[in-house]
Amino acid sequence: MYKNLLFRRLPFRFIKKECFTQFSELKSFNSNHVITRHLSVSIVHCKKRKPEEEKVVLSNGRSSIRYSPKAGKEVVGIWRNMTVQDIANVLKKDVDHVLKALEFADKTSDTNYTKKTIIYNPQIIRDVVKISGFRFKLVPNPDQEIEEEENKDAVPAPPAAPEALRPRPPVVCVMGHVDHGKTTLLDALRDTSVVDQEFGGITQHIGAFEVQLSSGEKVTFLDTPGHAAFTAMRSRGAHATDVVVLVVAADDGVMEQTVESIRMAREANVPILVAINKMDKPGVNIERILRALAQHGVVCEAVGGDVQAIPVSALKKQNLDTLVEALTLQAQLMDLKADPGGFVEGVVIEAQLDPRTGKQATVLVQRGTLRKGCVIVAGSGWAKVRMLNSAEGRPVLEAPPSTPVAVLGWRELPAAGDTVLEVASEKRASEVLKWRHNQRMKEKQELDRAAIEAKEAAHREQYKAMLSRKRAMGRFKLKPDGPRQKMIQHDDHPTLSVLVKGDVDGSVEAILDILETYDEHDRVRLDLVHYGVGPVTPNDIEIAEAFSAVVYAFNVECPSSLTVEAKKKNIAIKKYNIIYKLVDDVKEEITARIPKRQEEEVLGEANVLQLFQVSEGKRKVPVAGCRCLKGNLVRNALYRVIREQQQVYEGKLVSMKHLKEEANTIKRDMECGLRFEDATFEVKPGDTVICYKLVDASDRTTWDPGF
Repeated sequence: MYKNLLFRRLPFRFIKKECFTQFSELKSFNSNHVITRHLSVSIVHCKKRKPEEEKVVLSNGRSSIRYSPKAGKEVVGIWRNMTVQDIANVLKKDVDHVLKALEFADKTSDTNYTKKTIIYNPQIIRDVVKISGFRFKLVPNPDQEIEEEENKDAVPAPPAAPEALRPRPPVVCVMGHVDHGKTTLLDALRDTSVVDQEFGGITQHIGAFEVQLSSGEKVTFLDTPGHAAFTAMRSRGAHATDVVVLVVAADDGVMEQTVESIRMAREANVPILVAINKMDKPGVNIERILRALAQHGVVCEAVGGDVQAIPVSALKKQNLDTLVEALTLQAQLMDLKADPGGFVEGVVIEAQLDPRTGKQATVLVQRGTLRKGCVIVAGSGWAKVRMLNSAEGRPVLEAPPSTPVAVLGWRELPAAGDTVLEVASEKRASEVLKWRHNQRMKEKQELDRAAIEAKEAAHREQYKAMLSRKRAMGRFKLKPDGPRQKMIQHDDHPTLSVLVKGDVDGSVEAILDILETYDEHDRVRLDLVHYGVGPVTPNDIEIAEAFSAVVYAFNVECPSSLTVEAKKKNIAIKKYNIIYKLVDDVKEEITARIPKRQEEEVLGEANVLQLFQVSEGKRKVPVAGCRCLKGNLVRNALYRVIREQQQVYEGKLVSMKHLKEEANTIKRDMECGLRFEDATFEVKPGDTVICYKLVDASDRTTWDPGF
């Protein structure tokens, strides 16, 4: 930089700072500064200067001194729009000190500062803090009152006055183990054949429908799946009901999901009524079932308890009247009432995306009367009710308490189990959803902050370890561990990416719950890239192509055009309508991605009889004279020599001879000469030679989803 500049009477060691500007002639300053001119470039060299002063050459050739100290170690908090008095309080100085510092920090304006003057330029505040010998950090204004965000969420109304309550039908949830006859029992009560329409003979959705009994009374039934995969559905049914009918098959007795249903009914604090189904089968033992129920805390009246147990036959419709009488009696004892007026409250039983009618959700009304035109919110969805349909698909005008209806008109589809609340207007609904969205974002930010802090802590530990290693080696920098290509890490871990689409929200929830139980990520990673309710869409195909995912369509259709497009892009779309078959396919896909391992397959075994030294040119090579005892010895296989139960050699052969002729295979009880690759290795009589080969072996996943 300096080799082309002509310096006059200035040793190089006195050069402290350079500052370039345009000059036409040589100028001189006081004795503390020297200016050297070369062509049109001038350099100002400061030999002596106070630490807080900096020499500046202006464009007109004149000089100026700028106050620029180094900040100290003490940190103070500053904020925007501070007054002079605020700065003095933070610095613990008097106002005169701050006013003096402002003379150096703000020379461009003609502001007449007082202790109440608000400084809007944040740079001036920073300069004053630096001039005073402090460091700074940004903090909120402590004097400003932080207003708490108003809770704009929709909440249930207070309990209604006793005079406003009216009797309502009971809500009965039918629960029990899979294939114990729950749906058949409900079909017998309402003269339908829903069980014949179920895929695989099992219920996979939670159903809600109203039944008018022969006595004229109405009862709302919730039919829950008994399969182990639908635990969340059963839990929702138990918490939305008044009475639980526990169906137990007389031939099977108390099973795993029966015990789980008992536990859920107790958690929901609802009474239990036991229906012992399949009593028409020969050889059933009712007493055995009653004793098994008593072991789990359900003590029936026949054994001295207070729980009613009615033997029935749903298939032959036997003893159903007794079951209905027991339900009616239980409802009368509970004296069920609700307020049919006021804003609607309820719960989402199921949600789905119908290709013909669009977004719809089955809502069980618990309070108020739901009518067309009502504005309701549920979870992250809201709707202006466009149509109400009964379980049979018939339009209804209104839904009083304890009535299940399919609601159409959802802008955003809610999730099963969400609480339904009526609001005054669409504007109020938008306000509620905006507030809930902000709350979810805050929760997500808290989770992200915790994850970021954990990563920062790990990074600091890694940096400290690297710093200690550098100091121990006495270096400022460390060379990279290898070439750039080696530094770039490629994730080649076997991965199964899946995309799940289902007919209803509850089915998708059940599939996701099953996938969460996967615990073999060290062998094959299972990634859920997307999920949703409704048929397969072009967006799903794009996501599956980006992640090389397998699309699982559970009880939904895929348009033929998308099927052709997916086949062109080599995307697998697998359709299932039985949940355990879908899970079996996922297990097969995981098994197919498990890396193959190599196993040893023993081909033969030989015994060493004698060691020969055979001449090969001018050198002697050792040859093992052996007799094959088991199987066959193969020329191109691998060999292992065992001596006194210890392995002394492992490798390949160079030559295999039988009667001085090269051979590829030596059969049992034949003698041969074996020459190993390692010419320095010598066998001893009595050694065992094992001939083997490596074959690929496939492992199967041990993941057990629980059914």
